[in-house]
Amino acid sequence: MLTALLRTMRPRQWLKNVAIFAALIFDHQLWPLNPSPTPTLSILAGFGLLCLLSSTVYLINDLVDVEKDRQHPKKRQRPLASGQLSPRVAVAAAFFMPLLALPAAFALNWQFGVLAVVYLLINLLYSFRLKHVVLIDVFVVALGYLLRVHAGVALITVARFSPWLYICVTLGALFMGFGKRRGELLLMQANSGASRKVLNDYSLPYLDELINLVATATIVAYSLYTFSAENLPANNAMMLTIPFVLYGIFRYLYLIHIKGEGGAPDELVLTDRPLQIAFVLWGLTAVFILYTNPPR
Repeated sequence: MLTALLRTMRPRQWLKNVAIFAALIFDHQLWPLNPSPTPTLSILAGFGLLCLLSSTVYLINDLVDVEKDRQHPKKRQRPLASGQLSPRVAVAAAFFMPLLALPAAFALNWQFGVLAVVYLLINLLYSFRLKHVVLIDVFVVALGYLLRVHAGVALITVARFSPWLYICVTLGALFMGFGKRRGELLLMQANSGASRKVLNDYSLPYLDELINLVATATIVAYSLYTFSAENLPANNAMMLTIPFVLYGIFRYLYLIHIKGEGGAPDELVLTDRPLQIAFVLWGLTAVFILYTNPPR
C-alpha cells in the first residue's frame, strides 16, 4: 500500500519543481559557489514543500479521474485505477499533506506561503474544472511553472534576477503542455473522449501548429534573454547556451514526428538519453558562464 501511495504521489514529476531553483542560480546565489548557504537551504526547503503540495494535487486528480483513468490504455495501470491503492488511504494522504506543508510554507516565508496556497487552489480548480476547458487547461499548467519560479524569487533576496526568465519559463511550459496534449490525443485517437473530453476540442494538426509556434517563440525569447538581461555577463557568453536549447527543442520534434513518440517533453527527457545530455550540458554551461564572468 505504501508503494502504491508513493507511486500515486509521482515522485518522478517532482522534477518540475526544480523551476524554483531558477532565481537562486541566475541571481548568483548558489552555494558553494556563493559563500552563504542560507539561500540554497531556503530553496531546498521550498522545493520539498512544493513536492508535497504537487503530490497532493496528483492524489486528488487521480481520485477525481479514477473512472476515466480505467478507460485509458496507460492510466488504467495507476494504483487507484487498478485497485492497488485504497481510495480511503489516498483521501487521508491528500488531507494531511497540505496540513503539514502550508503552515511550514508560511513559517519559511509569508510570501512563499501565499504562493503555495495559490498554487494549491489553482491546481484544485484545474482538477475539478479547468482541465476540461480547451487551451485554458494548458495555460493553467504553464501558470504552475510560473508560480514555481516566483516562489524561488520570494524565498531569497534577489538583486539581479531578470524578468526575461518568466517569459522563457512560461513559453517553455506551454511547449510542454501542448506536447503532452498531443501525446494524449495520439494515444487516445480512437476514443479520445473516453479519457478526457477536452481532447475532443484538439486535433493533431492544430496541436502541431501550436507546438511549432510556441517553440519558435521560446527560441526567440531565450536568445533575447541571453544577450539583453542585466544579470548576465557583459561579454554575452550566455549566448553559448543557445545551441543546447535549439537541440533540445529540435530533438523533441524529431522524436514525435519521426520516431512517433507521444510523450510530453518533461516525460521524454526522463527516457531519451540525447535529451538528458543536452539538458545537463545546458545546465553545466550556464552555471559555469554565470559564475566565472562578472555581470553587467
